Amino acid sequence: MHLSAGRAGWRGWLLRLALLLLLAPPALILTFRFTPVPATPLMVIRSVQGEGWQRDWVPLGAIAPALAESVVAAEDNLFCRQALGFDLGALRGEIAGWVEGERPRGASTVTMQTAKNLFLWPGRDPLRKVVEAWLTPQVALLLPKQRVIEIYLNSVEFGPGIYGAEAAARAFFGKPAAALTRGEAARLAAVLPSPLTWSAARPSPHVLARAATIERRVGQLGPLLDCLR
Repeated sequence: MHLSAGRAGWRGWLLRLALLLLLAPPALILTFRFTPVPATPLMVIRSVQGEGWQRDWVPLGAIAPALAESVVAAEDNLFCRQALGFDLGALRGEIAGWVEGERPRGASTVTMQTAKNLFLWPGRDPLRKVVEAWLTPQVALLLPKQRVIEIYLNSVEFGPGIYGAEAAARAFFGKPAAALTRGEAARLAAVLPSPLTWSAARPSPHVLARAATIERRVGQLGPLLDCLR
């Protein structure tokens, strides 16, 4: 009887844990639909590693529209057209490349990155990617597009210890995010793949070339940016 009771107790705890893991993410996502995100796992990890923590949450209306447009042009051209937060064409290419033994090139969308920033640790390990794939549709379905990009722009890492558009604009250009020019916005978007090594304030020729490409792409996307407005 003691063994049966013990097994029942463990099953009860496992059931509670499963329910917590199942229900906690959508509950938090719905909370973040209306309230600022106080911190992300990456911010905590970087802080423990000794980096600073500069961040000021601002509403999307207080960020120059050019920054959201530049980020979509740089990171996820089809952001406004994705129902579940995935770029299915890019994912199919990644899977085909993986099957053929190629190194993954990356098919992460803005929505996927937002899910990762909200809940997950940095890295490319398979477990994290599986959890990210589970969380992404929840973010896409529970948050409007403008809220997704608002959370992303307030949480993404732009440099060592610098998170979000407002902190980045003030650190790199000495101005609020609302006053960013198109060129400055493109430079911020250009460093996102490697914010710890590339600088928007002191851009390398590679970053400048990437920023110029992003500016041109913004002009080409047209209606693909309509959900940002």
